[in-house]
Amino acid sequence: MKTRFAPSPTGYLHIGGARTALFSWLYARKHGGKFVLRIEDTDRERSTVESVNAILEGMTWLGLEYDEGPFYQTERFDRYNEVIQQLLDDGHAYYCYCSKEALEKMRERQVFRKEKPRYDGRCRRSTSVAGVKPVIRFKNPTEGFVVIDDWIKGKVVVQNSELDDLIIARSDGTPTYNLTVLVDDLDMGVTHVVRGDDHLNNTPRQINILKALGEMPPQYAHAPMILGADGKRLSKRHGAVSVMQYREEGYLPEALLNYLVRLGWSHGDQEIFSIDEMIELFDIKDVNSAASAFNPEKLLWLNQQFIKSGNPAHIAHHLSWHLGALGIDPTNGPELVDVVKVQQDRAKTLVEMAQNSICFYKDFDVFDANAAKKHLRPVVKQALTAIRDRYTALNDWSAASLHQVIIETAEQFDVNMGKIAQPLRVAVTGGPVSPSIDVTLALIGRERVLKGLNKALKYIEHREAKFA
Repeated sequence: MKTRFAPSPTGYLHIGGARTALFSWLYARKHGGKFVLRIEDTDRERSTVESVNAILEGMTWLGLEYDEGPFYQTERFDRYNEVIQQLLDDGHAYYCYCSKEALEKMRERQVFRKEKPRYDGRCRRSTSVAGVKPVIRFKNPTEGFVVIDDWIKGKVVVQNSELDDLIIARSDGTPTYNLTVLVDDLDMGVTHVVRGDDHLNNTPRQINILKALGEMPPQYAHAPMILGADGKRLSKRHGAVSVMQYREEGYLPEALLNYLVRLGWSHGDQEIFSIDEMIELFDIKDVNSAASAFNPEKLLWLNQQFIKSGNPAHIAHHLSWHLGALGIDPTNGPELVDVVKVQQDRAKTLVEMAQNSICFYKDFDVFDANAAKKHLRPVVKQALTAIRDRYTALNDWSAASLHQVIIETAEQFDVNMGKIAQPLRVAVTGGPVSPSIDVTLALIGRERVLKGLNKALKYIEHREAKFA
């Protein structure tokens, strides 16, 4: 069996398209089939190279690897023309010379008579018109019906009398979507078409063309649309809809995939799925036919769970990209995996984790004003001086040894350990928040810790002089 994902490169890879790709990919993986990526770029005015790259980048980031492709429709025009000519030769298609004005008048009369506006087939019986470049229409059957045994929508029956003769080639000779898509699926051996239910109206037309060609249609599954919280179709007004925007906002790809698979599908009460579990448990026939609402808070919760429980090396791979966006080279500092291990319980997104990790790789310019005012006071000057001197002489720069120095200094000055740890944290990070102080010191390293302590002592001395 073979599935496919066939986006049009007229923009970014959006959430709805990503879910369709995921459903197709999971079904192929579950049944040991193949997954094809096809770029439907016949709309030359709107298709762009940038959009193609955005789609490929989004698929790569999500980890939805394809077995065949990417195939481009613009490279297959000869094949489409061959099929169109076959339909003409066999009497299943004809040239239509109707002008836009004639078609508009036709529809106006139909609306006036309270009829369904559609092409009335008048050119089935007409001859050519000089000076007019015709379109080519498929001669749809006028009797009988089409049955779609849809794996999500169930049995759908459409009367042929409800379908008009759709255009399969424009006046400039370029083929239309309804022709190219079925030729591609046929030639590429696609057995299962998973797509959005906005294409359901196209399906009976495509089935009729396939029958005219003497071919069997694939199995169809039309997934319901994704809605915003207000019940309207998901769009930019609801927030991010581009897959790569979620990367920029600090989401892990597996968290987004987990969320998308749950939009219309479930397995008991289970909320969190690994990729392997999705492949094992997912079945396209279990997808709900009703639309699902997108909940950003639920996605954020899922992302936090994946960060907490994820493999540190995997998270470090994705965190590196976010540090790079902040102008930080993660090779100039502690091992990124070690940083992830101490930050996993502290961040909901990788953007947050990257921001919290700046102190491990980059000197701060100024102290947080409130934190410095509260913690870098003359009363801690002696203790910070003692810690600086001990750290200067310390041979074992490990979290345990660093922690022991804090304990000994607290005992020396007869103060609670927290009275030293928090000023020390501000001194070396510039702010009041970090992982446990001993691990923070170990990761920042001797040189930058001593530099921060000297900076803090100068701040305190300046404060003393100011109020002397």
